[in-house]
Amino acid sequence: MGVPISQILLTTGFLLVLIGFWGILKHRNILRIIIGFSLIDTGMHIVLVATGYITGGTAPIIDEALGIKEAATRTVDPIPSALVVTAIVIGFSVTAIMLSFAIRLHATRKTLSIDALTESRW
Repeated sequence: MGVPISQILLTTGFLLVLIGFWGILKHRNILRIIIGFSLIDTGMHIVLVATGYITGGTAPIIDEALGIKEAATRTVDPIPSALVVTAIVIGFSVTAIMLSFAIRLHATRKTLSIDALTESRW
């Protein structure tokens, strides 16, 4: 057969999280760090959706086509998908706030490098 789609999604999600961490730790530009946070956010969304996915599964509607006995093994869990929709909205707003802070920093300091922003005041 092949590799299940849930395993591909898990691998892709964890790979995006690792790339995001690498971007945060490696780069010194604030915009690239914000992109790293967004990659981590997207990777975690993919991982959460993949945890609720069942290959060949159906919607969690119990009727004549899907009995109670086989519902636990054949239905896709809708809770992770609902949580991811909420997390996408929260992640978008946090990214917008980070970008607005970056705009304000650039307006006051004329740079987005962390090295120029980390001087000690005392």
